[in-house]
Amino acid sequence: MSLIKVAIADDHKIFRKGVILSLRPYANIKFVMEAENGQELIDNLPGEETPEVILMDLRMPRKDGIEATKWVAKHYPQIHVICLTMFEDERFVSHMMEVGANGYLLKSAEPQEIKKAIMEVVSKGYYLNNFVNRILLKKSHSKQKVAPNLSQEITISDREREVIKYICMEFTAQEIAQKLEVSPRTVEAIKDRLMERFGSKNTAGLVFFAVKNNLID
Repeated sequence: MSLIKVAIADDHKIFRKGVILSLRPYANIKFVMEAENGQELIDNLPGEETPEVILMDLRMPRKDGIEATKWVAKHYPQIHVICLTMFEDERFVSHMMEVGANGYLLKSAEPQEIKKAIMEVVSKGYYLNNFVNRILLKKSHSKQKVAPNLSQEITISDREREVIKYICMEFTAQEIAQKLEVSPRTVEAIKDRLMERFGSKNTAGLVFFAVKNNLID
């Protein structure tokens, strides 16, 4: 796989250096930027080498990870944001995925998982680990109990449902096109239309919305 350029934003220098050092064995990952807070990150984008992935802490001075993620999603939608934080609160997970994050990791994650997350957000557009999946399932059941008719208000065609299903199964646009016997451009058009309709910032947000609202079996 080609070289993946990565940035990290975290106000703890020792932690930043530790993450960079722990990922050094992976030759296809190159750190091109460090920032002590969200504002510094924004001020230095795009920089000499624009990162493809940002590892973003949540609690930082000047501009926190939530606001910085919103800004990146708006101005650099091609950059993938992975939250790397100590906060296990499901409210943060839900909110970050909805505002544009492509993945959510706890700081206790092993380097192998961080590397896997980086690889997957680049290749698939999102990374959902067991921690996030548990929250998705919990919120899905909660929605059913509180508002059982919510999913009925969301209408999608059979073809759109098929595309969402395969996206959630981690198939690429090319693979989905082959299964549905359409062009990859058609698949991308359907995905873009769904993202616009549901207000999703990226593929991760679309998957999050689909699971939360029971749009797939």
